[in-house]
Amino acid sequence: MKILNYGSLNIDKVFSVDHIVHPGETIHSSCIELFAGGKGANQSVAMSKAGLDVWHSGKIGEDGRWLLQILRDAGVRIENISVYEGSTGHAYIQLAADGNNSIILEGGGNQCITKEEIDHTLSFFSSGDYLVLQNEINDVPYIMERGRERDMKICLNPAPIGREVENWPLNLVDILILNEIEARTLCGIDGTYKEVLDRLMRRYPAVEIVMTVGPDGSYCGCGQREFFLHVPCCLDYGPVADTTAAGDTYLGYYLASKISGLSVKESMERASSAAAITVSRKGAMETIPHWKEVF
Repeated sequence: MKILNYGSLNIDKVFSVDHIVHPGETIHSSCIELFAGGKGANQSVAMSKAGLDVWHSGKIGEDGRWLLQILRDAGVRIENISVYEGSTGHAYIQLAADGNNSIILEGGGNQCITKEEIDHTLSFFSSGDYLVLQNEINDVPYIMERGRERDMKICLNPAPIGREVENWPLNLVDILILNEIEARTLCGIDGTYKEVLDRLMRRYPAVEIVMTVGPDGSYCGCGQREFFLHVPCCLDYGPVADTTAAGDTYLGYYLASKISGLSVKESMERASSAAAITVSRKGAMETIPHWKEVF
């Protein structure tokens, strides 16, 4: 069994600020830092550090070649990452003093992936392999459909969320991992966590749905399998320094734990612990813990 993460690769430019800028406001940044990022790349690193053998596929420009070495050093297979003549994707991140962030994305190579490249990459994977996807690259529905044709298991994190996700073939998904904002956008109600997850479970009864809710922990349910679980937030690793890669870490460790044979609840607990370590550190990809720190 192999793991293919078809996802974004970004150069993150992080502005440290006192607070997230308000409309019409101009504020100063105390420093600017460059990091390797992208939800896809972060999740590949998380899965690799959690013990999975993961292949990453995506597209970068010449300005992003340094990202390849970082992924390689983290144990991620990079044979399916292509380099083109344009620019790499960029993320402009405001990091507030309380650890919260606000992010602007510029797609770059993440939005220039061709169907021919998709078909070529998927030809190396087969029945029982996992396909991990987010919403920072183009043609995600096409990748889902082609992956399902190869009988791959699909794990989707529909972030950043947009109304277009409602029209995706979500019935093809095996595991849907999203935060409460994404869940409320997708189901169309602003209810309690339980109400939101109930709505999604009824709409996609065969899908295992994991909803992360920040300091309130995480929920998981599946209508067809008739379970509903809640795991509190892990508070063992000190105050929050930066929430940038928390969700990506959670996904990586949840999926790795499930594949290793742990129960849903045990996988949620391990993912929560890993995410708690990530948010206690400043940065994104480089803050994701190795499994020896979590187990």
